Formats: sequence, structure tokens, C-alpha cells
Amino acid sequence: MNPVYHQTRFLTSAASFHQTPPDEGIEVAFAGRSNAGKSSAINLLCQKKNLARTSRTPGRTQLINFFSIDEQHRIVDLPGYGYAKVAESIKTQWQQNLAAYLEQRLCLRGIMLVMDIRHPLKSFDRQMLEWSKGMELPVHILLTKSDKLKRGAAANTLLRVRRELADTAHGLSIQCFSALNRDGIDLAHDTMNRWFEFSQER
Repeated sequence: MNPVYHQTRFLTSAASFHQTPPDEGIEVAFAGRSNAGKSSAINLLCQKKNLARTSRTPGRTQLINFFSIDEQHRIVDLPGYGYAKVAESIKTQWQQNLAAYLEQRLCLRGIMLVMDIRHPLKSFDRQMLEWSKGMELPVHILLTKSDKLKRGAAANTLLRVRRELADTAHGLSIQCFSALNRDGIDLAHDTMNRWFEFSQER
């Protein structure tokens, strides 16, 4: 586990792409459908219990949230989609902000795409993969809540998703992950370290 992530702090929230911090340094963004376990994954990887706030009402987060590891490295929590009971006009605005961020943010180095292992590859997940492919951004998929399945079933789902996406995107990697059991932290950190250009000794 890389201790550098323990110093992560909340930086700012942006209601629109134009409110985002200066486009410099390196950013790694987390994306996922509502209720996929995105906030829990960020909290565990940063060893901060309430860094990214979890909600009992999925889809409440409508902002792009930025967390600073240091002056040049940031984690970005993108709005979740799927279950939110909001007006279509608001959902359209979310999508426009998300598209602008993915397509225009020069400091973005990779996407951590969070999927519930019991419900992988929904329409939003596939849209994120298409966006990332178009922008030539590497994607690392976290199949979260792997504790909800027996080990064999989790392994089979991992294999199935890996096979289905074999020709989908350049730089795609996939793993099982459980915030509850703390499984998969080191593998996820390895990917983030590479994108952030952190040495293992840091």
C-alpha cells in the first residue's frame, strides 16, 4: 500500500467544467454508476473514512469533486449515474459536464471505472469505455463488492468481462475489488502509481 495516498485532501467541487481547477499536473478520475461503490473505493484507497462521501440515496452527487494528493497530483470523483431521480434536463447537464471533462482535460491520465461485480457492463459503463477509447485514455476496471459473490463466481465474472472487452480499448485492465474485505488495494494502487508516475518507494 502506497502511503502517499494517505495525505489526500478535499480540494474543490465543480458544478460545471468551467469551474474546474487549473489544467495542470496529473489527474486520475473515478467514474461509475450510482451505487457501484465508487465512494467506498476512493475512501479505502486513500485510507480516509469520509473523504468521498457515501450516500444512502444513490445519484445525489451532481458535482465533479477534486481531491489533492499534493500540488501536482489529484484524484477526481466524477458524478454517478443510474439511479438518480432527477429531471432529464439535469441528467443532460451532468452528461455534458462529464463529456467536457473527459474530452478537454489535458492532465487526465486514466480512468478508474467502478462496476458492481454483480451488474457489470451496463450502458453507462460501455459509454465510458467508448469515450475513453476515443480519447485514447487507459481504463482500469474495479469490479467492486466482490465479497457479495463466492470466490469462484467472482473469478468467472472477472474472466467473462475480460473476454468481452478484449478488443474494446487500448490499455484496459480489470480486477476484483472489495472495500468491505479490503481486497484488491495493492493492484489498484499499482495502476494509480503508474499513471501518477509515483515510484514504489515514495
